[in-house]
Amino acid sequence: MEYHRSSSHELWSITTPVGVSDPLKRAFHLPTQSPILRHTHRVRGVLFCFPSADDKTRVAIGQNQDYINASHIRMEVGAEEFSYISCQGPLPTTVHSFWQMIWENKSDVISMMTQEVERGRIKCHKYWPEKLDVPLDAGRYQLHLENQQYLEYFHIKIIRMLETETGETHFVRHLKFTRWPDHGVPQCSEQLVCFIRYMRSIHHQGPITVHCSAGIGRTGVLICTDVILNLIENDFNIVKEMRLQRHGMIQTKEQYLFCYKVWLEVLQGILQLHGNQWQPESPREHKIV
Repeated sequence: MEYHRSSSHELWSITTPVGVSDPLKRAFHLPTQSPILRHTHRVRGVLFCFPSADDKTRVAIGQNQDYINASHIRMEVGAEEFSYISCQGPLPTTVHSFWQMIWENKSDVISMMTQEVERGRIKCHKYWPEKLDVPLDAGRYQLHLENQQYLEYFHIKIIRMLETETGETHFVRHLKFTRWPDHGVPQCSEQLVCFIRYMRSIHHQGPITVHCSAGIGRTGVLICTDVILNLIENDFNIVKEMRLQRHGMIQTKEQYLFCYKVWLEVLQGILQLHGNQWQPESPREHKIV
């Protein structure tokens, strides 16, 4: 199977070799000729394949189940289920759809992990109201900036959504993390951890909406870190489960912290082994020396 970049289209086309069955080709939903998709994807030169898993988790909006570049992410954290919407940063042509998605899913927190412009390139269209007394029109919704606060490493905006037809309202907290560098990853994790803890503390209903530019890199880091932090605070349920079966398992604080030290060193070793392009390996690929 080969992939080809078309000079006239933003998406890639797919060529199936002779002898490959049509069902295999249909497994990749690549409507490259669709003008809708050409104007709703931010990243050029990326093959947007939607196998069955992505198709089941995609966010559909409106009665017609319209397309938006977003996915439902649901993670089990102990006895809870954490729910997110992972999406790309809005384009000028997708702002109305973005806010429709927020409204329909009753998401009360938006976490923005990019700047509007980085290294001279537009990463995200400005989709929020900027002034307290000047609402932003977003199709069926009027967006009112109720309050805002600029902290050292993130900004907070409280936005009131007003559905113009019904007069119903919905409040959203927009959090913008400002300390992710233009290239690479943050040097200090403390600020991101504090940002995530605040995000978690103000979340009350619906999924947390997370986006960067493409909605996969920094967005994935935030979701993964949020889950890990809460698993740690819940002891991963490992120690609790062991103690239900034998009293006193892991006796001291030093022993408990040593477990985390081992896990940290293993993760650091994986990152050093694979560099920046880390990919999880199959257990079969590990050799016993």
